[in-house]
Amino acid sequence: MGTTQLESVPEPKYWHLRTVLSEALDSEFTVGEVLPNERELAARFGVARATLRQALEQLELEGRLQRRRGVGTTVAPPRVGVAVGTGQHAWPGTADDAWEPVDCAPTAPPAAVADALGTGREEPVHTVRRSRVTHGQPVAAELLYVPSASVPELTAIESPSGAARARAVLRELQRGDLERRDSAVELGSAGAGDAKELDRLPGAPVLVVTTRYLAGGRTAALSVATYRADTCRLTFGDSGDVEIHHGPQTRAS
Repeated sequence: MGTTQLESVPEPKYWHLRTVLSEALDSEFTVGEVLPNERELAARFGVARATLRQALEQLELEGRLQRRRGVGTTVAPPRVGVAVGTGQHAWPGTADDAWEPVDCAPTAPPAAVADALGTGREEPVHTVRRSRVTHGQPVAAELLYVPSASVPELTAIESPSGAARARAVLRELQRGDLERRDSAVELGSAGAGDAKELDRLPGAPVLVVTTRYLAGGRTAALSVATYRADTCRLTFGDSGDVEIHHGPQTRAS
């Protein structure tokens, strides 16, 4: 690789370096490839290591880079598309669902969830935990709350605990007639549990997608999915497949 010196520019030097690095990531590196060490990069671009670190931190924040313990700084995989429109008319757990069931247990849901489901605040519901992984990296964690009334025949199904129980709940849920699904998105901060599951630090920015599945005039299930904000792209597919890319360049199509 040749040496690129940065000229005097009106914008902060680290920000100009971030742009140059971003172009290099697109043209010279592949997903998962480990970048040269800081000394080599600083020498190539003719900047101080402190400036380089600022640029790398910015690219990591934007989801272009990942810092992995014991590996180094690698090129991040493409962002995961998160469909939040109502165009997808399907229950969770269908064949094209990207989520993997982890476990399931009867638990009393948070008060707001119980109110949305119309159950008593102390009444246990089936709490299905699922995860979403891309390129070997965890990108999202979900809690799916399913009241007993939505899966009335579940007791007749022989299903042990763990992932098998989760799959049984999802199969039974799909027997109902789904009327529609509504989604809402919020920006939040990762709590200790989500941070551990998503391999992020507590307080890291996350996208919280809440989805209500309606059947028979009531909320039959409610999903609370937490996505890493640095790895996701929101897709609104109801009118023209408008996409919002949270990357170096925001664009709509």
